[in-house]
Amino acid sequence: MQPMLNIAVRAARRAGDLIVRGQQRGHELDVQVKQRNEFVTDIDRAAEQEIVAIIRGFHPDHAFLGEEGGASGSSDFVWVIDPLDGTTNFIHGFPQFAVSLALKVRGRVEVGVVYDPLRQELFTALRGSGAQLDGRRLRVSERRELEDSLIGTGFPYREAERLDAYLQMFRAVTLRCRGLRRAGAAALDLAYVAAARFDGFWEFGLKEWDMAAGCLLITEAGGMVTDLYGGARHVETGDVAAGNPRIHAALLREVGRFVPQA
Repeated sequence: MQPMLNIAVRAARRAGDLIVRGQQRGHELDVQVKQRNEFVTDIDRAAEQEIVAIIRGFHPDHAFLGEEGGASGSSDFVWVIDPLDGTTNFIHGFPQFAVSLALKVRGRVEVGVVYDPLRQELFTALRGSGAQLDGRRLRVSERRELEDSLIGTGFPYREAERLDAYLQMFRAVTLRCRGLRRAGAAALDLAYVAAARFDGFWEFGLKEWDMAAGCLLITEAGGMVTDLYGGARHVETGDVAAGNPRIHAALLREVGRFVPQA
């Protein structure tokens, strides 16, 4: 899978260069509303097209699942692409966004890349070979208590009907942890769990392209990723909890009190 990772890195860096150039345009961005509180710019579309073009140059038979382009092709090899995770941040000039790119082989994620083009930080993972940040091996944090932990989260801005349950979770975790952060780019939040910058993370309503690469980073760094019930349906439901094993378990206990029973 190393050649596939090399392709993914090349594509992510090229998309990142395009994004940085686009940010310099500022008010000239073409911004469109996809749905309430969800936006797309011409940079999102151009970055995805750049990624697809690079991959097709090496593997024209591969399939794609992109946030902007949807599903295309039929293959055992499917690239899952979020060309610009954190579009709202990008539009407002808030410096927290990333390219997220993963490769599924026969339904299982084998390669993951999250690239922060502003900090030029490259998070990579190969199943069975670990996770890295710019070539340095990653391990999730070793903190054992929620009270000592920094936790990431994301507000369910697309699912207002779940806001009350989320706010109960937010309050419960806030009262237990050292600090809680909502930066607005789930792919980077997950990468930060893998890099031990966050000890844990949870969010409602993510899409596969938001989390595919980040979840592989975490598991390859020794962490846990589940749905909010502690099961394996996080990709299907979009509801995810992650962290090192002890913090993940503690986080599930806090948020689980407010999750409807399955």
